[in-house]
Amino acid sequence: MNFIKLIFTKAFLKQIGIAVGVLIVLIFLIMQWLKYSTNHGEFKTVPDLSRLSFEEAKAKLAENDLSYKLQDTINYNPDYPAFSVIEQSPVAGDKVKEDRKIYLKINPSKYREITIPHVIQITRRTAESTLNAVGFEVEKVIYKDNIGKDMVLGIQYKGKPINPGDRLPKMSKVELILGNGNRPGGTVNEENDNNAGE
Repeated sequence: MNFIKLIFTKAFLKQIGIAVGVLIVLIFLIMQWLKYSTNHGEFKTVPDLSRLSFEEAKAKLAENDLSYKLQDTINYNPDYPAFSVIEQSPVAGDKVKEDRKIYLKINPSKYREITIPHVIQITRRTAESTLNAVGFEVEKVIYKDNIGKDMVLGIQYKGKPINPGDRLPKMSKVELILGNGNRPGGTVNEENDNNAGE
């Protein structure tokens, strides 16, 4: 009975009220702290960084309280300026939390270099197919006197001789030197790329 009477005393009820009030205040403060620390309900819109230089992209991300991480870029894209943003993830317009990392790929300054395959002493058709397959273009062919008709005698790049194993940027335009089927002593004849596939 004494315990029941104690429960209903003003002093006890006052202590309970204070305890409940403190608990409510603590819960409120914890919720506010969680909301602040996790930016609850606050999102940033990812800006469009396409074609911006790396420095411009960094500045724009900083303005939006976002960070970045560079990813390896292998392929050069001639439609984009050199050293500009060629790809981003998340994409422009996505909603992300503050300080979210945006992954960037930067366009190289030129095509990567690839090795010239061995195409000497094979037919023109096979040589062209081999060169096209690895990423070169045959711009024109030059005929010279040699009994091996349409046999590849050499390769040139911008008028200078090159050898299998040398490296050139992908998509480089090369010239093939072919035999015309005649014995040495005749004239050199050039044929442009419009007829290269014949």
